[in-house]
Amino acid sequence: MTTTEQFLAWTPAAVVFDCDGTLMDTERHWEEARELVLRGYGVAPDPEFAARTKGLHYTECGQLLAEAAQRPDLAEEMTAQLLQNFRRLVAKDPVTTPGAEELVRRTSRFAPLAVASNCPLDVVESCLDTAGLLPYFAHIVVPGEGVLPKPHPDVYLTATSRCGAPPADSLAVEDSRAGLQAAARAGLSVLGVGPQPSRQDVALADMWVRSLGEPDLLAWAESRVPRQRAGDGAASAAGGPNGAGGSRSANGSGGAGANGAGGANGSGPGGAGRAGGTDRADADADAPPGAGR
Repeated sequence: MTTTEQFLAWTPAAVVFDCDGTLMDTERHWEEARELVLRGYGVAPDPEFAARTKGLHYTECGQLLAEAAQRPDLAEEMTAQLLQNFRRLVAKDPVTTPGAEELVRRTSRFAPLAVASNCPLDVVESCLDTAGLLPYFAHIVVPGEGVLPKPHPDVYLTATSRCGAPPADSLAVEDSRAGLQAAARAGLSVLGVGPQPSRQDVALADMWVRSLGEPDLLAWAESRVPRQRAGDGAASAAGGPNGAGGSRSANGSGGAGANGAGGANGSGPGGAGRAGGTDRADADADAPPGAGR
């Protein structure tokens, strides 16, 4: 298990952020959008519905909405209504989560950044652009064209591949169960974020913070230097906060090997370009080094 000291001594070769609920305070918009759809069919969601749907791909949410309304034949229509509601809500109130802007700015100084999201590409780009964060990300990866949504590992495997870094030497920043599972299954070390995590969620993360604005986290990001300037220090070259042991598996019970290969370069505004605004590719060839997850 990773200790706070081990994590804070590590410099990842790439950092991959989730968007909804992690960078952008949009999970509340998804929750309201789901409720609006159900109310249109005379259904009130049960108290656990939001937790069950958090972080899922919107098509899966649409199917669950149709099941809750006992109208499975309308899953496609309800999915379209969900997206319409969400786009309208987020356009009115696009707000970053506490500390997100500062953490992105600081991490961009030492590693390439990517976003791995279950959201539609246009929503991710619009939110990040409105927040002034879009130029920091060289790659935005969403499901499609052979890339399965979270909790499958595809978006994280694709993102790290695009950043030129091994998954085992990269960091994921996540807030949802589906996202945590995806990142862990892909072999990344995971920083979990959220004020009230469950035990299961904490078990999937190498470190947990209540917000991205926590002073220790921001100080860590400020103190990192790009890997090609980090010399031969063990903490930087070991391939993850656990060194040769890697990070925990998707069930929080063990670790896989890590090889620590791959460098990093700064990617803030004016840095690496974005390849057409999106990255969608088959991630099958991008299995984590050392396997075992």
